[in-house]
Amino acid sequence: MRRALLRFVPRPTLVVALLGTCLLTSIHAQVPADPLAGIKNQTYRTEVMRSYNTAPNTAVLFFKVFGERKGHLLDRQAVIKLTNRATQYSTFQTTSRDPSGEDLETGTEAVFVDIPLGVYDAEITAVGFLAAHQEVRISTSMAQERFEVILQRDPSAVNLDLTDREVPSKTRKELKRAISALKSHYLPDAEKHLNKAYQSFPNSSNINFLLGYLFFEKRDYAQAEKYLASSSTLNPHNGQALTLLGRTAMERQNYPAARSVLEQAVLSDPENWLPHDLLADTYLHEKNYENAKVEANKAVTIGQAAASPAQLVLGQALLNLGEFHDGVQALKVFLEQSPHNPVAGQVRDLVTRFQNVPTTAKLAEADPEAKDRLTGVNALDAVAAPRLAVTAWQPPGIDEVKLSLAQGVECPAGQVIYESGNRVEELVGDVTRVAAIEDLTHQTLDEVGSVIDTENRKYDYVASIVETKPGVLDVDEFRTSVTRFNDYPGGIAITGFFSLALVFHPRVRDNFELHCEGLGDRNGQAAWLIRFQQRDDRPNVTQAYSIGGQIYPVKLKGRAWISPDKFQILRIEAEMVRPIPEILLLSEHQIVDYGPVPFPRKQISLWLPSSVEIYFDFRKRRYHRRHSFDHYMLYSVDSTEKRKEPPATPAD
Repeated sequence: MRRALLRFVPRPTLVVALLGTCLLTSIHAQVPADPLAGIKNQTYRTEVMRSYNTAPNTAVLFFKVFGERKGHLLDRQAVIKLTNRATQYSTFQTTSRDPSGEDLETGTEAVFVDIPLGVYDAEITAVGFLAAHQEVRISTSMAQERFEVILQRDPSAVNLDLTDREVPSKTRKELKRAISALKSHYLPDAEKHLNKAYQSFPNSSNINFLLGYLFFEKRDYAQAEKYLASSSTLNPHNGQALTLLGRTAMERQNYPAARSVLEQAVLSDPENWLPHDLLADTYLHEKNYENAKVEANKAVTIGQAAASPAQLVLGQALLNLGEFHDGVQALKVFLEQSPHNPVAGQVRDLVTRFQNVPTTAKLAEADPEAKDRLTGVNALDAVAAPRLAVTAWQPPGIDEVKLSLAQGVECPAGQVIYESGNRVEELVGDVTRVAAIEDLTHQTLDEVGSVIDTENRKYDYVASIVETKPGVLDVDEFRTSVTRFNDYPGGIAITGFFSLALVFHPRVRDNFELHCEGLGDRNGQAAWLIRFQQRDDRPNVTQAYSIGGQIYPVKLKGRAWISPDKFQILRIEAEMVRPIPEILLLSEHQIVDYGPVPFPRKQISLWLPSSVEIYFDFRKRRYHRRHSFDHYMLYSVDSTEKRKEPPATPAD
């Protein structure tokens, strides 16, 4: 039997006695060090409604967020992520909350203090809205910079206005629990909380809408139609209820009912491309090709590339009208914008059938099987399933990112995987023990992703990699001032920051499926992109959660950025292959950035983790952690390289 390269040595008695929740992980994620570390703050006064204490050579930034148009203050909390382009250090702020904690305050500003000079990217997100981006340039010390941002609604997101003042406080709490369950797809829990909310306040359009959405998810379209009809009756201007009601009628192939509802939806919500697209599809099924063409064009104009399903409806409407050239072009646009759509294969067949048909031909001549009407492709299958909007509290998934790759460049996958494995093997050979200063920021988030608590810690950090037997490595970590698990923020210990890169080690990589995606870019530097995923038929020695003495292995998938010249790992992102519901671990996303650390006395430079970022949804709470490392020292390499080693207590 092949021996595993990496093994964790948990201490069950300690876990049971001191904590119920310990996280053992083999990851390294990202967060460059705080650019203000070590600078003593001095007091400067900035007069804007209130005073702020700022450090030298910094500025104060104000972001006011509007919904859909200027002057229309956003009716929910927004999150602003500010990233320094030079250091890639990110910091977060949110618009203020109502002191009661029940409702989001309308239109308040997000304020950043102590922001150093430089160029930044600001990403602004809110539930149910598309993310917006703003370039921020700070060139003047102690400046006050104000930014106004307009967010546009995400037409594919299902939103709920929690500021409904008519709903009692107790009912709003049930709604929050229901929404949390819906986002996690815990439909029985969601139904339980929604039924309680409905019993106490049945005349709420929002509660009826959520019940309709719940039954739509369960594919019980009759029940969904019942509650969605009530929602739209209670609030005739509830565009999302009308849109989902129309889609429900389409699922039941009741196209006259769908047309009636969707005609109301486009009047209620004219700037949303989705009801226009669904109405066009309804007209298509009713052989009203001219109206289908008009509504599909409206959807495309409003939604642009996001409205690619409307191109499918438009193309089929044009084909039925005998406008074969334009119809084929619309279908080709759909394929360009959505090459991996589930119906893409059917659309390619349709293009093949009609791309060489003369423009003077009739439909029956072009395709005798079509007779007087082209059945074509069911455009509803091309539309994404309705979903609840989720705040962008964590990065997009590994398979959700649209990669930007150099075209026509062949990746030498075997060489990249082999050479990067050699670099990792060399690192293991060079490092017996390494120490650093570790800065930790731990944030607890609420059910919609807003920060509700932040803790900061600093440790003397020591890691050791010891080959106890041929091919078997023990990776241990120690931190000063830590004697028990409750000494960690949230009572959660995260260890194993030197383990994730070992995915590429020659003795571990056979446990993963590895393939090269192409030549990409990392902060302006070319990099080969290697995707990896834990194999089901191989042992998982990379990551596990330890709870109450019991171990729960976590299968990972991810992507690595590898330099094309030295084959050094520049960055790794990884996430869980699937949730672990038995411990309520729903998601986890890790980011590790690596950089060269010189050790002059030994005349070597090692690529070590410079920063770690971890997002995880665990036991119905969301967490975000940032670790940064500096002042690296290397032990057991050269005695003159040593400093006094800090006293250490095992972290796990």
